[in-house]
Amino acid sequence: MPYAKEPSPPQSEPQGRTSVQHLEVSAEEAGQRLDNYVHRRLAGVPRSRIYRLIRKGEVRVNGRRAAPERRLEARDRIRLPPVRMPPAGEPPRPGAALCAEAARAIIYEDERLLVLDKPAGMAVHGGSGVSFGVIEALRALRPHQTLELAHRLDRDTSGCLMVACHAPTLRTLHALLREGTVEKRYLALVRGRWQLGAKRIDVPLRTDTRVAGERTVRASASGKAAVSEFRPIQFFGRTATLMEVTLRTGRTHQIRVHAQHAGHPVAGDEKYGDPAFNAEMSAFGLKRMFLHAHSLSFAWPQGGEFSVNAPLPQELAALLEALATAGPRSAAPLRAGGNPRRAARPRAR
Repeated sequence: MPYAKEPSPPQSEPQGRTSVQHLEVSAEEAGQRLDNYVHRRLAGVPRSRIYRLIRKGEVRVNGRRAAPERRLEARDRIRLPPVRMPPAGEPPRPGAALCAEAARAIIYEDERLLVLDKPAGMAVHGGSGVSFGVIEALRALRPHQTLELAHRLDRDTSGCLMVACHAPTLRTLHALLREGTVEKRYLALVRGRWQLGAKRIDVPLRTDTRVAGERTVRASASGKAAVSEFRPIQFFGRTATLMEVTLRTGRTHQIRVHAQHAGHPVAGDEKYGDPAFNAEMSAFGLKRMFLHAHSLSFAWPQGGEFSVNAPLPQELAALLEALATAGPRSAAPLRAGGNPRRAARPRAR
């Protein structure tokens, strides 16, 4: 079966269905995730539909099933099944408000990459229940650039997010991330007084389990290696602790599940957190999960150090101020340990 390196637009059969496509990944496309590759080839098909096609095994890589997050290599052979295409016309575009918010979030830019201080609540890409995210908004703003996410952040996590401006940079960043040479640091507020000191949590995670159809990550000896390093920065009596967390691997929901495993779930985490603690933090004004990607640093293979940081968002800094200035509470007296303003604005590396 011949495989096309530069396929023409999908040929439609009667009633708006495409024919089977056999494609070959080019050197320029190497390093992309399978779901992103398919989404580009089937422009206009909802991402949720693309995920279903991949998970059902209708999309094949070298004749085999593959996961949506698989990184493609040059000369991989891709089979795309017949797909019903949306009616012809102007393709849907991200709204002006989302595009403006994505543009405001850019905190660094050069010819190789963009870094955004992603707001909490903004998805990095369209998917389950969300039509568009950061990457779709940026592509709408910059249609002549080949922009790709270098990594991901949970929708409810704020902070540093890298976007590659072209394929060679994407491959370089993916290699650095695989090798563990990108230092990613987060700030998280967790339940209770952390008494483990500087703690390295090396607990494998299963990321393929689903509860009521929703992905749920859990600690499991049969999972993939996952390492997080927790360091306390500021104590708020027995109620909460501000932590800096350095990721040594990048599993889905890693910090949240490792914090839960340690007995100190993240404040505002509705999936893995403690409802009573979340309610207490809500009374102090917390309206989101307290998890912020505050710095990224690495060395380019060609030479040169790169470092960027994003200050703690105002709503999270305000919560620390409220905790630090609150009087003793009957259930858990608060004794602020340290300067919350200093903790809220970590020194740039």
